This record gives sequence, C-alpha cells and structure tokens, in this order.
Amino acid sequence: MTMLKRLAAPLLLATGLLLGSAAAMAAPATAAAAASAPVPLLWKVTGPGDSQLYLLGSFHLLRADDYPVAPEVDQAFAASRRVVFELSPQDMQSPDLTRKMLQAAMRTDGSELKRDLDAATWTRLQDYARANNLPLAQLQGMKPWFVGLTITLSQFAKMGLDPALGLDRHFMTRAADAGKPTSGLEDIDTQVAVLSGMSTQEQQQMVAEALEQAGQADADGRKLHDAWRRGDDKLLWNAMAAEMRGAYPQLYKRINTDRNDAWVPKLEQQLKAGQGGTLVVVGTLHLLGEDGVVEKLRAKGYQVERICSACTKPKGRSRR
Repeated sequence: MTMLKRLAAPLLLATGLLLGSAAAMAAPATAAAAASAPVPLLWKVTGPGDSQLYLLGSFHLLRADDYPVAPEVDQAFAASRRVVFELSPQDMQSPDLTRKMLQAAMRTDGSELKRDLDAATWTRLQDYARANNLPLAQLQGMKPWFVGLTITLSQFAKMGLDPALGLDRHFMTRAADAGKPTSGLEDIDTQVAVLSGMSTQEQQQMVAEALEQAGQADADGRKLHDAWRRGDDKLLWNAMAAEMRGAYPQLYKRINTDRNDAWVPKLEQQLKAGQGGTLVVVGTLHLLGEDGVVEKLRAKGYQVERICSACTKPKGRSRR
C-alpha cells in the first residue's frame, strides 16, 4: 500500500456523514441482488443500573444488498430507547449542512485550483475530467479537498455505493418510524471543519489518491467495503487506520482521536443509571484500536463486549 493509499479510505470511515450532504454529486446506485447480512461491528457497553450503550460501526455509503442488517443489530435497536449519531438527523436534513460545506470549499483569494496541484496531478485531473464529464471549469474555484471528495463520490457511485443507503441514514429512518428520540455528538460546523481543516498538502494527497484509485478500479474502496461487510476490524485497523496514523499523525489526531476524546463524556452521560439503552451509530474508524471509543470506555472501567455471533474470537475482546 503506497503512501497515497493511506489517506482517503480512513477519511471515509471517519467523516462519512459529510458525504450525505454531497449525495447529489453522485449517480444513483444500482439495485443489487439480496445477499447475507454483513457481520456487524457492534459492541455493548454496560453501565450502572439498567444502562446499556451499543456502539455500531457505520459504513456511510452502502448498496441495497448490504441489507437487511444482522439480527443482533436489530436486537440492539429494539433494546435502545434512543439513537445517537455523529450528526443529528435534523442537522443532516438542514440546508445549512450543504450550504456551509460549499461555503467552506469555495476559494476566496481569487486563485484557481490548478495552483494547489502539482503538474502531474493537474494533468491527470484534466484527463479524468474529460473521460468522466467532470465540470473542471466550475471546480476551478473550489479547494482540493472538495474536488477529491467529488471524484471519490462519483467512483463509489459507480460501484453501486450510495450515501442514501448508508447505515446512518438507515437508522435515522428507522428511529423516526419507531418514534425514538435522536441526537448528534457534533454540530454542523464541527463536521465541516473535519475536511476544511486539512492542510494544503493533505488536500493535494486526497486529490492524487482519488485519481489513482479511479485508475485502479477503486481497489481500496472495494477492499474497505468488503472488510466492513466481513466485520473485519483487524484489517480495517491495521491496513487503514494504523497506516493513516503513521503517515498523517496530525490529521489522524484531529479527525479521530480528538473527536473520540470529546465524545466519551457525552457517551458516559448515556450510561448513567436509569437512562436505559442507547444505540450509537458512528463511523467505524472511531471504534477501532487503542484510540477508539471502545477501548477508551473500557479503560474507564465499563464492561465492553463485542456482539457478533459470526465472530470466532471470544466476546469481550477487541480485535485490532
């Protein structure tokens, strides 16, 4: 796995809710035949009294054949009084999300996109735009992270992966239908800042990787989706997250560790006695490894076990 391949895939595991606001940029996903339910990345955290917290690792773009969810996920939803997401359904549906993301993506200094890309990447982007009807002239006024996101969304759509079918969206709809209260761990500004706060070099890498993956039949995207379907937290951590942490420590800290640290106190509030059950649906990266919410809650003394009937490892242990 080259240096370029260490950035975009983990970003999609951590910041996928932003992709939902950009769904209009992607072509509709095609229907697929039914398949077996994905092996869930699901953990149960037990607090005082009757409090239970279920942590479910999301993939933010899915296909029709990624449903239905596994029975243990249905059971966790049924056992929960409320559902918590990275961003609340109200914020997800707000026009402010798209408006603020586009506002953050627009160049304001009079320069053009070409200035921020090296010659080889710019040439490759021009070739990609011609072959894929990408409106490059319109994108000249945008920042590289937005262009990289646009390319990645388009490529994922060609794979049949659709933001509208993401696991977060699925449970937002189910919670609304069941009348269960929902909330978010972050606000719109925090979500947008995850991408808009990338350095110029990180943004350049994002565009270069998106183009490289498009030229390689999106091998990493397929690998990522397949690993999520298998519930393979070991591969997701070692081949994606850990490599990103080594190659981009500051970005990794900002998009993952810092946010996890901010979430833990909010999750502990859900674990107070008498609160009942809560299902938390967040990007899978936030649950993995020693930096993940799973281990951070375990370190605070909570009982944590993985709920996975298809897994071979003993419950209560987090594979990395």
